[in-house]
Amino acid sequence: MCGIAGIFSFKQSVNLHQTIRLMTNAMAHRGPDSDGFYTNEIVALGHRRLSIIDLSTAANQPIADYTGRYQIIFNGEIYNFQEVKKMLPEYPFSTNSDTEVLLAAYSKWGPECLPLLKGMFAFAIWDTTERELFIARDRMGVKPVYYFTNENVFLFASEIRGILGSGIVERNADALAIREFLSYQSVGSGQSAIQNIVQLEAGSYITIRGNKVSINKYWEITGRPEIDFDFGDTAMVQKQVQLLLRNAVERRLISDVPLGAFLSGGIDSSVVVGLMAEVSSTPVNTFNVAFEEKEFDESEYARIISRKFNTNHNQVLLKPDVFLDELTNALDAMDTPSGDGINTYVVSKAIKQSGLTVALSGIGGDELFAGYPFFKQYLQVKKYQPIWQGTGWLRSIAGSFLGNTNKALRMKQLLKAPANSIRYFYPEFRRIITPSLLASLVRKNSNDLTSLEKELAGLPSSLEKFPLLSQVSIAEYTGYTQHTLLKDMDQFSMAVSLEAREPFFDHDLVEFVLAVPDHIKFPQYSKRLLVESVQGLLPDEIVHRKKQGFLFPWSIWMKNELRSFCETRLQRIAQRDFINGKDLLAYWQRFLNNDSTVRWMELWLFVILEYWMEKNSIH
Repeated sequence: MCGIAGIFSFKQSVNLHQTIRLMTNAMAHRGPDSDGFYTNEIVALGHRRLSIIDLSTAANQPIADYTGRYQIIFNGEIYNFQEVKKMLPEYPFSTNSDTEVLLAAYSKWGPECLPLLKGMFAFAIWDTTERELFIARDRMGVKPVYYFTNENVFLFASEIRGILGSGIVERNADALAIREFLSYQSVGSGQSAIQNIVQLEAGSYITIRGNKVSINKYWEITGRPEIDFDFGDTAMVQKQVQLLLRNAVERRLISDVPLGAFLSGGIDSSVVVGLMAEVSSTPVNTFNVAFEEKEFDESEYARIISRKFNTNHNQVLLKPDVFLDELTNALDAMDTPSGDGINTYVVSKAIKQSGLTVALSGIGGDELFAGYPFFKQYLQVKKYQPIWQGTGWLRSIAGSFLGNTNKALRMKQLLKAPANSIRYFYPEFRRIITPSLLASLVRKNSNDLTSLEKELAGLPSSLEKFPLLSQVSIAEYTGYTQHTLLKDMDQFSMAVSLEAREPFFDHDLVEFVLAVPDHIKFPQYSKRLLVESVQGLLPDEIVHRKKQGFLFPWSIWMKNELRSFCETRLQRIAQRDFINGKDLLAYWQRFLNNDSTVRWMELWLFVILEYWMEKNSIH
């Protein structure tokens, strides 16, 4: 796990040696073990290394192939690199690293090497002969790539702050991206919170030659690969899920440094820890955050799993005063504003301080195995197809019988959709601040589609060929999962130089489970297919307990220990020209007065946004 950055200069207007160092210095936390550079008259590549596989200095980057034609910088892990290496018997390898295998594969197959790779990755390769720069990102979007281009230069980096570190890009907020953040707590593909900085889509690659930049997709989640399997046999489906999941966990144990696991005590992290224990020769190191507020505390369930699998368990008791000390550290670690992820920072820091460099996480299980309530809700709504096939007045009448609770307002928005398709429903399932509330709190509001709505609308028609529950999963991967969940895991774990690995994002597992019919996957209880596929692995008290989620007691803390912190940021953002300050502060007062219609997250997004804009001098 590392940080990468690069420059392609179209004109002699950039000091390549100086600028590439500024970019990598801005991401030093991603790779504290070493840095390295390659520059010529038009290209500069920079790398910050966190050593995981082949700890020798020979594996430092950039690395050249044995002919000297190609130079590579790489962030991530290729879990099947030993298998790919066997396909390249003619290549004279000089290291034991997955980076050199990746370079050798590209030198032989070019972009056609990408389908062979199993892992999480973002890498760039400079071809000194063709004078072409190639940049690629993994299928699921686990590892990030941001870029900026104008008539003079093309810049790319693992983080937005790497690009800002160049000093070339103006620090202006993107108004549509800010609206997206306040709606969904993150910013979607095709944009970032900074004007003219763009995120490369998952499963895509860029080629740059001369001053021409081209982007191609090599993998699409709606691609429906041919899977030769009898999905009519439920027992065989469960057996295959178990095999694929076990393989996904085992692949992610490859490391030349010690590793551990996040353990919340929920089904997903418990499955990962259980499978780790089965395939590992030594006890698993597990980490859990505990709270004094019992309604938020899951530590009891984490201890149950720890005892069952005999792990070396570590518990972090997070009291409000300790959290206040950590909060600014976590917020300083944000590369891009996010309404979530502080929890990831706290656990990641505890794992890193214990001496570990790699940790497995259970994120992604809810999205793949129908773990959220709206999976069932979508199936229920689909039963009322005639309402959306009829005229608008029918839906208007139906909406008039609803109240004004948050749930009722969401249903009214769903009734406005042109069809009862996941393309239109998913944004409402995931929306934090409703359009009407946003319009009252933010000036210069727009009726244009959000980036998420555009992404969903742009998915190919093959989406509708998937089972309904899988359509929801695909929407999740397009939205929250990629733009919040994975982005948070990357930025907050790498902020403390910890590599996080996520077995539930193994693309072999994802492609198979998306093909599973609804009747097998239907969650009669939470994530039934997952639980039954690892039959007997988890105790009943883990499987059948009430779903809680990994949440901090924000609503309590924001009215007490965090009140001054929040109030200061809200007063500051209220002065910005795009905010209706009077209405925002009145909404805050309603929250303090325990108005049940005001949710803490709606206000926390404004607090986060102001902190991030101040920290990064964003205008």
